[in-house]
Amino acid sequence: MKLGANSVLFGGFSMREAFEQIARAGYDGIELSAIDGMSEHLVLDRWQDVAGEIKALSTEFGLELLAMEQPSQDAAKMEKAFQAAVEIGIPIVNCGPGGKTGDEESLQKSIDSLGALADMAEKYGVTLCVKAHVGAAIWNTPTTLQLMEAITSPAFGIDMDPSHIYRGQENPVEAISAVISRVKHVHIRDCKGRQQNPGKPEMQANGRGDIDLLGYIRVLHESGYTGPVDLEVIGAKEYSLVQCAIIAAEARGHMQACLQACGAR
Repeated sequence: MKLGANSVLFGGFSMREAFEQIARAGYDGIELSAIDGMSEHLVLDRWQDVAGEIKALSTEFGLELLAMEQPSQDAAKMEKAFQAAVEIGIPIVNCGPGGKTGDEESLQKSIDSLGALADMAEKYGVTLCVKAHVGAAIWNTPTTLQLMEAITSPAFGIDMDPSHIYRGQENPVEAISAVISRVKHVHIRDCKGRQQNPGKPEMQANGRGDIDLLGYIRVLHESGYTGPVDLEVIGAKEYSLVQCAIIAAEARGHMQACLQACGAR
C-alpha cells in the first residue's frame, strides 16, 4: 500500500506548501485536490498552466502522484480532469456519487452518469473511482454493490472511505470485504461519533476517533490491496500551516503503525 494525503488538508496554502509538508510527514505520495472552493491547487479551468509545476513539485519532493479528487459528475469538467490526469501522470480520478439517499430514481441516475464517465475514463486510459457518501444516492454497502454490478468497465473502481461507511451505520471492517474485489483507491480518516459530518479537522486524524482503522487496514492487507491509501481531511482551510502539518504527521504515524502491526511494512 502507498500512503498519501489529499492536498485539500492544505487548502489554505499553495501547492508548494502542500507538497512540502506532506513530504516532511513521510508520505509516499499525494492526492491532488481539484475541489472548487476548498483549494486552489489543481484548478481544472487552467490545468495546462499548473501541469508543469505539479510534475516539478512531484520530482522535487519525491512524492508520487497517486490520485486527483474532483467531486462533480459534470461531463465537461470530468473530461478536463481526465485530460489533466493524462498529461500530469495521475492514474486515478475520484469523484462523488451524487444524488440523494433513499431515492431509487436518483440512484439510477447516478449509476447511469457514472457509467458514462467510466466509459470516458477508459478512452483516456485512466481509472475513475467513486465512494459511498453519507447523504448521497450511493451511501452504503448495498448501494455500492448495485453500482459495482451495473458498471463493468475495467476503468472503474470503488474508492472505499471508512468514515462514510461508519457514519452510514455500518462496520467498515466488515463492509470492506464485500467490495474489496473492485477497490482501487482508499480515502481514509477517523471520525468521532456517527453524525452526518466528519467533525473538526483534528478529530479526523487517524487514531482520534471511533473507527477500527487497524482492523480495516489489516483486511486491506490480507486481501492483497496494494493501491493508494490517501488521507482526506476537510475543513482545515482556515487552519495555520502548523495545525495542518500536525494533522498530516499524526495521521501518517498512525497509518504506518497500522501497516507495521499487520505485517504490511
